[in-house]
Amino acid sequence: MTMGERRPLNGAKKVVLCGLMASTLTVLKMVLSPLPNIEPGSLLILVYALVFGRQVLSIILPFVVVEGLLYGFNPMWWLGYLYVWPLWGLICTKLPPGRPLLLAMASGTFGLAFGALMSVPYWVTGGPWAALSWWISGIPADLLHCGGNFVLALVLADPLYQVLCKLRDKVFR
Repeated sequence: MTMGERRPLNGAKKVVLCGLMASTLTVLKMVLSPLPNIEPGSLLILVYALVFGRQVLSIILPFVVVEGLLYGFNPMWWLGYLYVWPLWGLICTKLPPGRPLLLAMASGTFGLAFGALMSVPYWVTGGPWAALSWWISGIPADLLHCGGNFVLALVLADPLYQVLCKLRDKVFR
């Protein structure tokens, strides 16, 4: 198997690995939570998607459910997580590995767009002005999210991808 090949997971190993990767997302998000909008979730989902393709959704769903259990199922926030993170995962499956600057730009763009994407439930419940005001008030946080995502992906995406490919190939021979 080549480094760039996206290989599906099967069986009990898939369940365990997806659980471990979803747990890693949750724990690292909690560890970095004191930093404003600097989160490793975007980076890890990017790398998981590059290595496992569309099966990244099997990692994202448990992550989103655990986030809801930990922080509460606030409909506005949680509904956004139900489509924003899977959307990011699917976008990442289309990105080419081994292009750190491109991956960093995509991750930064996602961080910048995060607030706009999360405003959709406000549009549905309160109309376009509610969504627009919520999104605009969050732009400073989106700028931090953009910068954090860009730097994390630029520095860590390629090394994490290399390591996860080697582990995948070792576990799923």
